[in-house]
Amino acid sequence: MLKTPIARGVALATLGASLAIPSMAQAAFFEDSKASLELRNFYFNGDNRHDVGRSSYKDEEWAQGFLLKYQSGFTEGTVGFGVDALGLLGVKLDSSPDRTGSGLLPVGDDGYADDDYGNIGLTGKARISKSTLYVGTLIPKLPVVQATDSRLLPQTFRGGQLVSEEVSGLNLSLGRLTEESARDEAGYQEKLYLENLTGLSGNEADWFDFASASYKWSPALSTTYSYGHLDDNYRQHIVNLLHVLPIGEGQSLKTDVRYARTSEDGNTDIDNKAFGAMATYSLSGHSLGLGYQQMNGDSGFAYIDGTDAFLVNYVMISPHFAYEDEKSWQVRYDYNFASMGIPGLSFMTRYVKGEDFGADGNGEEWERDTDIAYVIQGGPLKNLGIKWRNGTYRGENAAGADRDVDQNRLIVSYTLPLL
Repeated sequence: MLKTPIARGVALATLGASLAIPSMAQAAFFEDSKASLELRNFYFNGDNRHDVGRSSYKDEEWAQGFLLKYQSGFTEGTVGFGVDALGLLGVKLDSSPDRTGSGLLPVGDDGYADDDYGNIGLTGKARISKSTLYVGTLIPKLPVVQATDSRLLPQTFRGGQLVSEEVSGLNLSLGRLTEESARDEAGYQEKLYLENLTGLSGNEADWFDFASASYKWSPALSTTYSYGHLDDNYRQHIVNLLHVLPIGEGQSLKTDVRYARTSEDGNTDIDNKAFGAMATYSLSGHSLGLGYQQMNGDSGFAYIDGTDAFLVNYVMISPHFAYEDEKSWQVRYDYNFASMGIPGLSFMTRYVKGEDFGADGNGEEWERDTDIAYVIQGGPLKNLGIKWRNGTYRGENAAGADRDVDQNRLIVSYTLPLL
């Protein structure tokens, strides 16, 4: 039974494409199709020490993910139809009730992680000229809504999205999301939820509307404006400027400036202005970045629960250094070992410090992260990727409770092209 308008829309779009396949238009539909299977093995180890709730606990789990992706081409004609499909499966390799909570696996009422979980997503699509309408399963990546992919399986949504590139250099996107499946969840929630850093998290919404316009003024300069509205929770405007200045041979200065204004809507009293800027100097394989972020207003930064926040100091462990009135800075260093003859090997380390938040305005927190990644460049294991992520957090939450976290994540991934 097709219970929702979204499900009916997917079925109609799929049927429209199927009816076109027997004609001569089927060639592009099949010839332009792409399919791949990603294998993602994920080990997560977290050591958490808090002075509230469970004073000390460990979340340690190991799981195997399978991500099957299919994208059809479009039927020929003025209106081209197509279908995308996404199959997600997560399998438990190691877990126990005293070590759950890593975000890799769903946890049952008995406290045990499920042996496996997954989703199947279908998306119908229709294209006219350089504009495409998608209806069904979506993984949006816009400043106001960024589906997370930081664990075993990606977060997905259901809804509709129109993407247009009719004007050279201009990308327009608008749509509505109505259901969400978390990164460690089988099935979909028929509500969306607010995540806010001032204790308002959990407020539910029936839908989220979004619109975004990005324009590339030159190869070096692009700007983006995005709008988001979480029903009965908040309205958000985000402006982003990205500029890369060539300085000399093998040298550049990249500037990333972000400003977000979020205000209440309906059931909340959200009031936040978030400013952030990151400047990165690159020389050969070296990159050194300095960032600054500041929150103003009567609340912390607001966004859809479970998604990634579009903030320059959004990092691995902490709540994004985005509490009410918080100021934070970042220093980051990257190195690409291809510069010394080892392509595929990369290194990143960063330190973020936040302060001036909490009830007394004296709250402090810091985080240090290190990533080492290698992608095999040739031979039978070509494109096999290995990444180790290490993070250390020390600080307190908005209520002043201490929070100390140490994490290690080991991810091994391989993508097998099928079409």
